[in-house]
Amino acid sequence: MSTALVPVDQVERMALAVAKSGLFGVKTPDQAMALMLIAQAEGLHPAIAARDYHIINNRPTLKADAMLARFHTAGGTVRWGEYTERRVVGTFSHPQGGSVEIEWTLDMAITAGLTKNPTWKSYPRQMLRARCISEGIRTVFPGVVVGTYTPEEAEDMDPQTAQPAAPRDMGPVVEVADFGSIMRQIDAAQTIDALNDLRPAIRTLDRDARAEAMDAAQVRAGQIRAAQAPVETLEAADEPI
Repeated sequence: MSTALVPVDQVERMALAVAKSGLFGVKTPDQAMALMLIAQAEGLHPAIAARDYHIINNRPTLKADAMLARFHTAGGTVRWGEYTERRVVGTFSHPQGGSVEIEWTLDMAITAGLTKNPTWKSYPRQMLRARCISEGIRTVFPGVVVGTYTPEEAEDMDPQTAQPAAPRDMGPVVEVADFGSIMRQIDAAQTIDALNDLRPAIRTLDRDARAEAMDAAQVRAGQIRAAQAPVETLEAADEPI
């Protein structure tokens, strides 16, 4: 872990490059800069922010795998029990916080109103796992997360509570889908229908991100067609995306 401070002008150049790339859910240099300063404050190189953090609904989030990696580095352990699309159980242990078994089920997610997010329909096991990781680590060693949520949790939050209110003369705020989240869903899609379900979200992206997402969807569709029989066809768009 590097503790050397990176000069602000270098951080600014890195922030511009990350924002221009359109990756990691970062849409502006200011967002990238904020994440990089967080990383630097934690004693990490600012570029680590692009690897570990993600912007979801205007919130800085720590990826579940990064959260778990930090937990392991800090001396924590996790033992997975049941790991299915309806129930995930993990036992989290740390010398300072003891041990706790965390369970998340699909029924719990439905009761909490979380499954309105379409990602729950396509990847329930991954979403349950992320919830277990976040809750387990917060319980036995919260210093790892210090109030940061996972991208999966942030996606379940009401966007109205995740962003500042719009000025009165600007009209209603239009919630724009997160590019990074869409790209992850495209990459993980297992059916043509799953890709088609992403079209409304893709349409909300800006032109360059939209084009990149559609290219990725077409590539993934080709992979699915090659792996499945009978061959499915990606429905034609009613209008250019």
